[in-house]
Amino acid sequence: MNKQFLPVSKKEMKSRGWNQVDFVYVIGDAYVDHHSFGPAIISRVLESYGYRVGIIAQPDWKKDDSITVFGEPRLGFLISAGNMDTMVNHYTVTKKHRREDAYSPGGQMGKRPDRACIVYGNLIRKTYKHTPIIIGGIEASLRRLAHYDYWSNSVKRSILLDSGADLISYGMGEKSIVEIADALNSGIDVKDIQFVRGTVFKAKNLDAVYEYEMLPDYETIKASKTRFAESFYMQYCNTDPFTAKPLVEKYKEKEYIVQNPPAYPLTQQEMDDVYELPYMGTYHPMYESMGGIPAIKELKFSLTSNRGCFGGCNFCALTFHQGRIVQTRSHKSIIDEAKKLVNEPDFKGYINDVGGPTANFRFPACKKQLKHGVCKNKQCLFPKPCDNLTVDHQDYLKLLDSLKKLPGVKKVFIRSGIRFDYLMQDKNDAFLKALCKDHISGQLRVAPEHISNNVLSLMGKPRNEVYEAFIKKYKKVNSLVKKEQYVVPYLMSSHPGSTLKEAVELAEYVRDMGYMPEQVQDFYPTPGTISTCMYYTGLNPKTMEPVYVPRSFKEKAMQRALIQYRNPDNYDLVLEALKAAHRMDLVGFGPNCLIRPRKMSQDKSFTAHKSQKQNRNGRKPSVQKNTNNNAKSRPKKKTIRNTHKKK
Repeated sequence: MNKQFLPVSKKEMKSRGWNQVDFVYVIGDAYVDHHSFGPAIISRVLESYGYRVGIIAQPDWKKDDSITVFGEPRLGFLISAGNMDTMVNHYTVTKKHRREDAYSPGGQMGKRPDRACIVYGNLIRKTYKHTPIIIGGIEASLRRLAHYDYWSNSVKRSILLDSGADLISYGMGEKSIVEIADALNSGIDVKDIQFVRGTVFKAKNLDAVYEYEMLPDYETIKASKTRFAESFYMQYCNTDPFTAKPLVEKYKEKEYIVQNPPAYPLTQQEMDDVYELPYMGTYHPMYESMGGIPAIKELKFSLTSNRGCFGGCNFCALTFHQGRIVQTRSHKSIIDEAKKLVNEPDFKGYINDVGGPTANFRFPACKKQLKHGVCKNKQCLFPKPCDNLTVDHQDYLKLLDSLKKLPGVKKVFIRSGIRFDYLMQDKNDAFLKALCKDHISGQLRVAPEHISNNVLSLMGKPRNEVYEAFIKKYKKVNSLVKKEQYVVPYLMSSHPGSTLKEAVELAEYVRDMGYMPEQVQDFYPTPGTISTCMYYTGLNPKTMEPVYVPRSFKEKAMQRALIQYRNPDNYDLVLEALKAAHRMDLVGFGPNCLIRPRKMSQDKSFTAHKSQKQNRNGRKPSVQKNTNNNAKSRPKKKTIRNTHKKK
């Protein structure tokens, strides 16, 4: 039987000989049948177990009949907001509307509502009063319990209550969705499905819940930031499937939200089975006339090698969603997929990526994790690599070597993140040599994020010395393989713990690199991260110690501007930041200055700083005029876009 998209209309459903679908899947993204898209995986997994699934992609939420395309499903509705949280998809960190949506036809914005899971859930419930509704995906997963909502600056209830849904399938839901489907198919009422790992349910009492941990109730964490931080850390310590207990959050009398422990990680065979399902590998043809779906461009010729991450960055929600245990596909599964890509008519010979959340993780952090789980109060890489850490790139190297030898493949790139601190633990430089020689094209993207060790500690990132050591090794290896290549560092401004002092230190580091980074990320407080908990509470939930938090848009703008101080549009913000940080020594014409004074005679703070400095040197105060005669003393503008150029 030829592969085909799942039905998107009643006509297509009828053409398959179906009178009714088992599940209607309502999604906030356009319909893309590729395994990089969560709804594609869940729908194909259900199909592989014999269930009939119909897709309603981006329904018009203003019309009640937009979710009645297939009529009432036999077993229930599934809802996913899509590959991105809709609020992140719609708004920048400054809460301004974004202009494009890469997951919608032609990149058009406005094809889905804010808080799509809630809107779709209530829309369905208006028409189908008693039909089971199961929500999942990143938006639901990270809001499964009470959470801080940055966009409204408030603590919101579990999304299960606000959406009108019956269950949440959280995390990577392949196992839980099949168990839910089988339970519904066997006639079990959705209200009695309280036994599936990786789910969250509502309960009127706790008679059927055993050995649970009671979180502070909703009203308590809403009123107390300290109690919120305590509750968050209890949740954070219960993300491991081998050690986690059920968590209970009380809302009202006889109203509880219960989170079951996470689903167990997939075995390699299970991973292979999931990724070898009959995906079409692209978007539905109904979008062709609208310009297609931009998000597929980079993903279509990329290969997923792993999922999960033991990196432990505090600003990342992977711990809450995919977990810390790395799961991998077999070489055969990945190579077989690559062979299919080669035969695609638009394949040009380039595999864009072979990776996952972290490209160079191909094993769990240590052997004990698959039997005993991850350490509850200890990270694998932070503050320094664990003595039990398995460090080995040979398996990944062998995979890359096999892929690049395939007929029709010109180049295999690695564009997922590389953990340079993990790489530095490898005494064998073979992977780094292969990376520099064959798998990047002039630039390697890595994420030091900051250079202040105080900030890095709060980020859960390695000390700056580790990054500096990596840069030296990277230069040395490039020299050995006779390549002139650069590192493009991702930097983050305004993370909790970063005062203007640390922001200025980062700007000075950028100055010494010799170029202005094009990619700078303001810290974005999204649900499910330790850093977001710090942002809201002003406390480090691990230690309960106070943390400085830059919250105002003005300060956040100043910190970001400092990193991109060469941009003329940022001049006023940079000057204001330097004044506030008492670093007017960085305004002037010397080689270490960030910006030049515009009108020094009118800039009292600059004049005062010069006067104080010159008085300390025993010289008469004077003001240097900005004339052509001073041209030789000005630092030349650099147009280098990349940093760490080989000398």
